Amino acid sequence: MNVKPNTQNAKPVDDKRSHHVRPQEMPWETMRFPGCKTKTLLFDPKSGLATVLIEMEPGATLPDHEHVLIEQTYVMEGSLVDKEGPDTGLEVKAGEFVWRPAGSRHVAWCPNGGKMIAIFQVPNKFFE
Repeated sequence: MNVKPNTQNAKPVDDKRSHHVRPQEMPWETMRFPGCKTKTLLFDPKSGLATVLIEMEPGATLPDHEHVLIEQTYVMEGSLVDKEGPDTGLEVKAGEFVWRPAGSRHVAWCPNGGKMIAIFQVPNKFFE
């Protein structure tokens, strides 16, 4: 589940203080893919590490993309399905977790909608 994080308000993570984030107070950012929006909870410009809250409407799809490094996704609501790729048909449901190795490639689809938290490193390669 790779997306481009909103880096506008990125802060260095080498600051030793805790960084308290209140996602409920953050606006949703519309992605370039219909029905998909994000809230960037953490982005480290040095490493490219991103933690992103993602919400996808029913039927929304993230097109064919490759995970440059390890990607992790915890599904909070709904489900996430591999529509294409080596794991076609794999469905990760609410309360479940999936991680993908560097170099993996797939199409992510939310047939009934979903909300998840994704942890990955940019850049990500989309093949639209």
